[in-house]
Amino acid sequence: MKYEAIIGMEVHAELLTRSKMFCSCSAAFFGAEPNTLTCPVCTGMPGVLPVINRKAVEYTIMTALALNCEIAEASVFSRKNYFYPDLPKSYQISMYDLPLSENGWLEIEVDGNSRRIGIERVHLEEDTAKLFHVGGYSLVDFNRSGVPLMEIVSRPDMRSADEAYAYLIKLRQILRYLGVSSGDMEKGAMRCEANVSLRPVGSAEYGTKVEVKNLNSFRSVKLALDYEIRRQSRILDERGNIEQVTMGWDEDRGVTVVQRSKEYAHDYRYFPEPDLPPLSISREWVEEIKAKLPELPDARRDRFVAEYGLPAYDAGVLTADKAVADYFEACVRAYPQAKTISNWIGGELFRLLKEAETGIEEVKVTPAALAELLTLVEKGTINQNTAKAVLGEMFRSGRAAAEIVAEEGLAQISDADELGPVIDEVIAAHPDEVAAYRAGKERLLGWFVGQVMKATRGKANPQLVTSLLKEKLQRRQ
Repeated sequence: MKYEAIIGMEVHAELLTRSKMFCSCSAAFFGAEPNTLTCPVCTGMPGVLPVINRKAVEYTIMTALALNCEIAEASVFSRKNYFYPDLPKSYQISMYDLPLSENGWLEIEVDGNSRRIGIERVHLEEDTAKLFHVGGYSLVDFNRSGVPLMEIVSRPDMRSADEAYAYLIKLRQILRYLGVSSGDMEKGAMRCEANVSLRPVGSAEYGTKVEVKNLNSFRSVKLALDYEIRRQSRILDERGNIEQVTMGWDEDRGVTVVQRSKEYAHDYRYFPEPDLPPLSISREWVEEIKAKLPELPDARRDRFVAEYGLPAYDAGVLTADKAVADYFEACVRAYPQAKTISNWIGGELFRLLKEAETGIEEVKVTPAALAELLTLVEKGTINQNTAKAVLGEMFRSGRAAAEIVAEEGLAQISDADELGPVIDEVIAAHPDEVAAYRAGKERLLGWFVGQVMKATRGKANPQLVTSLLKEKLQRRQ
């Protein structure tokens, strides 16, 4: 490789507050009728005064603490001036030279290697309105205008599209664990821009930075960065110059395209917001917020390994989503067999969730219900294959496992006297396979087991069937 990629990320996350950043309008705009959650403040009417949302400030401090940032004792809101139809005041209230926090870090893992990505700052601002382009017209919905928006700016510490992808996944995971943002990129609740440049391998100087926008999914981030790295590599190979521009990602064509020349900080003419007082952040408040931080993903993963004896892979899968981790721990409290539960959640339950395109929060199978199902398997009432079918019915209907087993006659056959005649019929019906087995093809034993299971509609106890088959086949020799 001739070149090394230098990547930094700017992430905007909408905060899950009840009201907007500077007014009392509802921040739950998604799905609402356009322009119904507005007031003179969030539509930028003359003469109105903004009021700071304390919960938004608290959520931002929570996130900064989770990202190992230093919390400022004083912070100032500023006006960021630019003119665009989705910005009713023609300026955005944001933070510039005195943000809420700085100098943090986040650990990521790619291909089994851990890397620490620096966090430059986490600050707070307001979201813009939303434009809809219909035919030859552009329509604006001010419901989103003024929603609290947290900006998280990384240092240029990532060196590949895979690392940028891992960074975003980890960051969203933390936001969801904290409960401060849904992190849903498809709905625009989490948006990001990437800054990427190339430099010759071994060089200490940075190359010319290009910003990439229009990244609306984690997949888009990876594809866009891979493409942009290739594009810049070709230009440098041809001894061309990289221009500092803003590129947009064209999802349909799979290419980045020039949108405009890159703005600089002075283009926005920042100055302190005159209608808002400086924020004074007491150390007591910071400690109070710190005490409320939940157990974060990495710590929970390590605890699952230590406390439940799970493999690191299982623990990572279970703790990737807080709702899944909570579900798992509730199951363990009802049925203290952690590895068995991990296998069922990571296997059958995840399969059903994927097919239904739903999350574990909506699942009809409660932790207690799953524990009941696994108890039936442990007691030998049903076998593993039957249990999978029962779980599928529980998932669809919400019915209890015992009820399904009783009503549909699914109880496992564990009576040797009942299974004996079925096994005899299978042996009698397949003389060629019997002869082959006797001749040394012992792998056919599994085939015979399958035939018996088929004859009993999957209800036979497979361990007992295996034992009886061995005995009867040997007896006939």
